[in-house]
Order: sequence, then C-alpha cells, then structure tokens
Amino acid sequence: MSTQISPLAGKTAPASILVDVPRLITAYYTERPDVGVREQRVAFGTSGHRGSSFDATFTESHVLAITQAICAYRKQQGIDGPLFLGFDTHALSAPAFASALEVLAANGVEVMIAAGGEYTPTPAISHAILGYNRERQAGLADGIVITPSHNPPDSGGFKYNPPNGGPADTTITAWIENLANQLLQNDLAEVRRVSYAKARSAATTHAYDYVGTYVAELGKIIDLNLIRDSKIHMGVDPLGGAGVHYWPRIAERYALNLDVVSEEVDPTFRFMSVDWDGRIRMDPSSAYAMQRLIGLQSRYDVAFACDTDHDRHGIVTASSGLLPPNHYLSVAIDYLFQYRPHWRPKSGIGKTVVSTAMIDRIGARLGRPLYEVPVGFKWFVDGLLDGSLGFGGEESAGASFSRIDGTVWTTDKDGLVPALLSAEITARTGKDPGQRYRALAQEFGAVYADRVEAPATAPQKRKLSKLAPAQITITELAGDKITEILDQAPGNRAPFGGIKVISAGGWFAARPSGTEDIYKIYGESFRDELHLKRILRDAQTIVDSAIAGA
Repeated sequence: MSTQISPLAGKTAPASILVDVPRLITAYYTERPDVGVREQRVAFGTSGHRGSSFDATFTESHVLAITQAICAYRKQQGIDGPLFLGFDTHALSAPAFASALEVLAANGVEVMIAAGGEYTPTPAISHAILGYNRERQAGLADGIVITPSHNPPDSGGFKYNPPNGGPADTTITAWIENLANQLLQNDLAEVRRVSYAKARSAATTHAYDYVGTYVAELGKIIDLNLIRDSKIHMGVDPLGGAGVHYWPRIAERYALNLDVVSEEVDPTFRFMSVDWDGRIRMDPSSAYAMQRLIGLQSRYDVAFACDTDHDRHGIVTASSGLLPPNHYLSVAIDYLFQYRPHWRPKSGIGKTVVSTAMIDRIGARLGRPLYEVPVGFKWFVDGLLDGSLGFGGEESAGASFSRIDGTVWTTDKDGLVPALLSAEITARTGKDPGQRYRALAQEFGAVYADRVEAPATAPQKRKLSKLAPAQITITELAGDKITEILDQAPGNRAPFGGIKVISAGGWFAARPSGTEDIYKIYGESFRDELHLKRILRDAQTIVDSAIAGA
C-alpha cells in the first residue's frame, strides 16, 4: 500500500462529497451500537472517543454512556468542582453537547457552558480548568471537550480532561471506557438523565465567558505589544472552527493588524479544499486542505490557520508558503528558549518519537533536556504543569508552551498561541518562520522528511501496533546499517504502538492512526530526497509485510 492522492485533492469540495447533515444527526439519535462489535464499542484513542453516527461508532448512546461513566469517575475520585464543557462546529458536536448536559445535570454536576451558546476551542477548556484550580487543593474542576479535532465533517468526538487540564491518561480513559461499555451492554439502564430544557435551566448549569477569559490572558504568553507596534500584517483562517469568534476579539483587544479571511461556519465545510484522499478534513498542516490561505500568502507578512477545535496550527509565510509542522516546531523551540529569560534554566523540550531530529540538534545546542514520548499530548501534561517542560509539541502540528513568566498556560494543545507566536517571531527577528528554518538548516544540515498515509482496516491497525523489533529482519535501511530499532519511547519507555528504525543516515517510524482508519509512515533522511525515497520504500515493504493477511 502507499498514499494514493485523489484527483479532488486541493480542489473545492464538490456537492457530491458533502455530508448530509440531517441524515447524520438522525443517525446520531436512531442508531444503536452493538457492543459485540469491537468497532462500535467506546474506545479512547490518542485523543478521546471518535467515530461517526453513520456507522454507529458515535451515537447518542455512546455520549450518554461516556458522560455517565465520567460522572462515576468524578465521584470515585472526589472531583466535586465545576466541569467546563465545550463543543466545536462539527455537525454532531451540538447534539452531543445536549446529550452530555442532560446527564451531567441529572447527576448534579456543576457545569460551565459557554455564554451565548458560543463554540469553545480545546485550549480554552484547558485554560479554564487550570485557572479555576490555581491555588486550590480541593473542589477541583475538570472538563469535557466535544470534538473530533480536524477529522471529516461526518465525525464526532468526545474528550475528557481531568483536573490537570490535559487529556486524560490511559489509566483514566481505560476506567471510563470500561464502565461506558458496561452501561451500553445494560441498555443504558443506569444512566441518569433529565430533559434538555431542565438541564439548561438547572441551578447547576452556569454561563461562562470562555472567550473573554482566554483572550484577556493572551498577553501573558505572547508579546502582543511587540506585534502591535511592529504593524506586521497577519491573516488568519479559522477553517470554520471553534475559534472563529476568538480572532476578531483578539485583533480588537490588542489592536493587531490581523485580517480574519473568513468567519463562515458550515457543518458541511463546503468552503474547504479537499484533502489528499478525497475527503474534507480541516487539517491546517495539509497543503491540500490549506489552499485558500496558501493562495493569499503574498498579502501577509505571516498567516496562520487552526483546525476545528483550534488545538492545531498551520503557518503560512511569504517566504516559504505553508511550513511543514516539524519545521515550525523547530523554529518555535529555537526562538522560545532564547527569548524567554524567565523560564526555568533546566526546563526541557517535549517531542514525540515521530518528530524531527532537527529538534534534537537544537536542544543540544541550547543545552536543554529532551523528553521523547509516544504520540499523544497526554505524555506532556505533567511536565507542562510543573514547569519541567517549557515546550511540548507533536509532529501533527499540536503544541503548547509556558507563559512568559515560566508558569503553565495550558496542558492541552493550543493552536492559537503557536499561530500568534509566528507573528512575534517575525516582529522581533525581522525574519518569518520560513526564513528562520532555512537558517537552522544551514546551521545543522538539511533534513529531508515526508509522511505517507494509507487506508487500513481495524485488524491491520492492530497488527501494525503490535509490531516488535524482533520481527524486523533487515539489517540495513536505504543502504546504511541499522543502529537501533525501537517500540518504546526513549523518554519514558512507554510503548508507542508501532516501530521506529534508525540508521546514521536517517530513520522511519510506522504506526496506526489513533483517530482514523489509516496508518502513517514517517521518514527523515539526513542526506537528500533520493535517499528519503529509499527509506520510505524500505519502510513500506516492512509495513506491507506486517499487515499482510489481516
């Protein structure tokens, strides 16, 4: 298998591929999951439970069961502060919000919902949890974010963030997942629920100004005065996501020269250009999906976009167009650890096993410890919370970092602050992130990278996730002796559900997606594009062999 680029990729979505929203929502309420079918059970991947009502993997039953399980978890753990609840602009998110609120109200949970029915980005939830819990030892808050992130318009998603503000770790999600599936098995008999009208009017349901609270504090993490005074011209495309009304507030409050290129919200996402596989996907790191903003790059000193729940970023520069996520992560790390003098001298850099080796080189020059973990932002939560990590970032364009004073900002991914950081970098250094990356490549040597994605069935994904070093029988990678084969992350020795093969000339890693029915192969060469193609070819052979017959 290999990535097959659709003829629709990069083009405006035709009507024939738009989601039928009425049918989708009808299926949410009428489909009943069969817990005997693995794919229809509650399953938390790298970022919550996700699925679609069309195939009975994200339905009202799932949401009711998961929410009741969260209520039980809160009770068991003595979590009795408010729960911050938000949802994004996917068609299934508002119905799921209503279902969740009905259960939370019936269980007597104090719930904070967005004033005016506003959409709520993932980072605003994390920020609110941490802000409430600051200086508290009891009565702690937690949160739920209803979003499938950048996934296609027919997708739904449900994430739980405990009192540390970040994505729940595997111990928590396994507990919730297990109880939720028991509740489904028992036809939801133990689920407590009131009507939506009663839930909205309940004394335990409160309006919360997520927008105002989040926007008011942005000056504590980004030097917005510098950006304002520089008068650099910025553009932002919210991609019809949850932060669509945040950007005008940011521009107004901080007097920024910032254009919001579109404030359109449409659950079909018909305004998007089609992604690589012929599907609509609000991925700000995909050149196919980002055609609208790429087409405007000459208008701005720097431009940026975020995905649907605004926890991922995409940076478009006048000099280089859309930056690959690993390029921008490298630039951001290099900049932040030089221009944040109040950060702890020993605060480290968090990266995943499939992030670029350029980060390793930058970290060595900066004298900062490197913490390399499996894919999943949950692995960075503790470090961001206690300040031992100044920065945590994933190759999929998700990151967060400390405030200017070195204290925690969010412990979940935040797409808005890396986006605004690109403007700070441009304003302070006089070079946009694309130019800054070219300077890093000159300093450390060029890194040639690519990522291959291809469809994979659930059995194929499970087989790939269990691939062990002993099963890799080749001794060379693209002509170089293999020096290391990993199935655990060096930073915490946690299995990462795949394999990484390393040589002196480069590396590849293969793993199944935790959120979609695809697998991914990441590769880097420290030589040239031809060598990279050889690495990916060898990797493809290994993956095809691993999943054969599944």
